[in-house]
Amino acid sequence: MKIFISYPPLISEKGIPLLGQNRQFQWFNSPTYIYPVIPAYLATLLKENGEDVVWDDGIAEGLSYETWLARIIQAKPDLIVIETKTPVVKKHWEIINELKEKADWALKIVLLGDHVTAQPEESLEKSQVDYVLSGGDYDFGVLNLVKYLKGESELEPGWYFKGGNSGLKQDYHLHDLNTLPEIDRELSKWQMYAYKNGNFKYTPGTYMMSGRDCWWGRCTFCSWTTLFPGGNFRTRSAKLALDEVGHLIDLGVKEIMEDSGSLPIGAWLQEFCSGMIERGYHKKVTMSCNMRINGITNPETWKLMKQAGFRFVLFGLESANQNTLDKINKNLKVAEIEPGLKMCKEAGLEPHITAMIGYPWESYEDAKRTVDLAKDLFKKNYVNTLQGTILIPYPGTPLYKYCQENNLLNFTDYDRFDQREQVMKCPLTTEQVKELTQGLYKAFMTPKFILNKITSIRTWGDVKFLWRAGVKVLGHLMDFGK
Repeated sequence: MKIFISYPPLISEKGIPLLGQNRQFQWFNSPTYIYPVIPAYLATLLKENGEDVVWDDGIAEGLSYETWLARIIQAKPDLIVIETKTPVVKKHWEIINELKEKADWALKIVLLGDHVTAQPEESLEKSQVDYVLSGGDYDFGVLNLVKYLKGESELEPGWYFKGGNSGLKQDYHLHDLNTLPEIDRELSKWQMYAYKNGNFKYTPGTYMMSGRDCWWGRCTFCSWTTLFPGGNFRTRSAKLALDEVGHLIDLGVKEIMEDSGSLPIGAWLQEFCSGMIERGYHKKVTMSCNMRINGITNPETWKLMKQAGFRFVLFGLESANQNTLDKINKNLKVAEIEPGLKMCKEAGLEPHITAMIGYPWESYEDAKRTVDLAKDLFKKNYVNTLQGTILIPYPGTPLYKYCQENNLLNFTDYDRFDQREQVMKCPLTTEQVKELTQGLYKAFMTPKFILNKITSIRTWGDVKFLWRAGVKVLGHLMDFGK
């Protein structure tokens, strides 16, 4: 079968869509491309199964929609696989319908992603899509579908199609991540994503993902808890992860973002860090990761990570208000925030925090407290960088259900769930939400922090990284402009 793994161009005056491998959707003025790891595993599995696979990311390629559509029509694939998210699902329905109308061959189309996991029947009703996958294991799932279409297998749970479904949810116990092959990076065009990414200090950079997805996995706002609910956390072995790092070094990669929702800890992390040092990888590549602020409480572990080549560590701070952290089931105490970040920073790592504005129960003063905490953390030099966003209640999350039950949705038009306005009713106006989100990005602008950045410059690479970071910050300020 000829199979396209597709990200159709989504042309909008709002900017460039941040879609693949992303837990929150946003239109960016300054383009960022994230290498979508699970679809890359899918492409590799299909190729190993003897299929003719085409990696078709029209967004990262910068194609016009017309050029992309013409390429599809000329190639006549048997199957197109499209990942979608709430703010663009209506656009994808339109694209699917147009493809079906123009196709003069037996074309089948698959939709997958967190939105359709939450509401699979909706896309079958609203579009001419053939199959919808409910669950996050796109790789195992689509391979199963292809084998089913070829008469080689029964459908596993998770598939929806007109006239029936094969189960409400994927059975994650069916899928052992250790059976996955090494990703074919050339097939999935990894270099398209290797430079335009503000998290990379050293380029070319890329992503890997050893765990699915977060070992906590219960935050009420996170769209990926729809794909990977808490209690289903799985990992590839530390040895396989190390082998992957070695392969990426051979490809010339200089920085790797390990993008598990939270990096595996405990014995896995000890083995991985020790292996990085023993194999000498820590001298050849820089590592970054996601982590919970209270996930590591031993300073020696942070020091080991630093020794193993880790640099950037992303933490979800979310709010400075304990009531909010409890309501979103963050499993974090405000009192843990500063000591946790300080411990990471003192080990020589570079903490990055994320925070959100627009909680329905937070007053302006509550939201300002989060901005003030961010400023204080920058002033004390406990964090290096920050990402601020507007809280969005994605369908399928407990937060969305909470909003439905309490009549807190300002609207239900999916197109508007895109970080450009306040979706939920709250004491703040959209203008105040944007002002405070901009305030988060401005939090680093203290004389002491800027002086620390200037005095930390050691190489021309440091200068280039700071320049790129500055451009990204200006872009984000525009993202949340009036």
